[in-house]
Amino acid sequence: MNRFEWVEASTVAQAIAAANADSTFKAGGVDLLDLMKDNIASPKRLVNIRTVEGLGEIGEDERGLHIGPLATLSEIEEHPVIQKQYPAIAEAAFRVATPQIRNMATIGGNLVQRPRCWYFRSEDFPCRKKGGTHCFAQDGENDYHAIFDNRTCAIVHPSGLAVPLVALDAHLEITSKNGKRQVRLEEFFTRPDDDVTRENVIAPGELITNITVPKSDARSAYFKQGEKESFDWPIADVAVALSIEGSRCQKASIVLGAAAPYPYRAKAAESKLTNNEINEETARAAAEQAMANATPLEKNGYKIPIFEAIIRRTILRAAGMNREGAAA
Repeated sequence: MNRFEWVEASTVAQAIAAANADSTFKAGGVDLLDLMKDNIASPKRLVNIRTVEGLGEIGEDERGLHIGPLATLSEIEEHPVIQKQYPAIAEAAFRVATPQIRNMATIGGNLVQRPRCWYFRSEDFPCRKKGGTHCFAQDGENDYHAIFDNRTCAIVHPSGLAVPLVALDAHLEITSKNGKRQVRLEEFFTRPDDDVTRENVIAPGELITNITVPKSDARSAYFKQGEKESFDWPIADVAVALSIEGSRCQKASIVLGAAAPYPYRAKAAESKLTNNEINEETARAAAEQAMANATPLEKNGYKIPIFEAIIRRTILRAAGMNREGAAA
């Protein structure tokens, strides 16, 4: 680990003023410390924002839900408004890691964490994401890698909270010395073909200062499938948001995690639900359509039937039905 300067900030203005091209903001530090130990990140200055006032607040107004980037996953999981009005977000927070990590990890850190691909994390492999010319997962150990958009880089995006937040059309407020800008979360993530070395559009010196989920009547649900029930990374996870009027779905959002290098919108699957009734048949058709264009690697084709099963279940759960398509 490299030597670094430590700067304490108690306001957003102080944090922004202390940032430079060689600095990194530190909140919970769960992922940052691992990156520094592995010599993937070597910041010369850490700006501690953990004590910045106001960045950990959670509230709701006429525009929707507002979550400060320093809100911990435990606080999000337990918040009564999120549990009632935005259950997919609460469920996703609950399914991350262990209680100890959820007490430390922040939602801002969860959104900007780096990939967990073992080739990226190892100093022994100069992969494309680190400036090399080869994706070692293409012909290596790729059991847990992407099944969509995986030809340039086969990582899967590690953020569990991003999956329901994209489904619910969340927006980020990003602050820098130049002021504030608003970014749709779906447009925040960078695809490998656009820039393989990064995962999002945030620039040095920029800080996420608010996350907004627009108020809507959408019903949401989230489902995570891992090898272990407790603290494992997902093999597949899915978030669904449905706007239903009468007996028909007016709008659907289906987002897949652990499927691509970014939270993957299954838009073709969404069209299978729009203007149709939600039942076992339409849910199954949407799930099959979601996997129609998958390009699995040698060892991760098993993900396709898993995704089909949990997409169907999550659609039915969001619609208030059980797995057999009956009202729950």
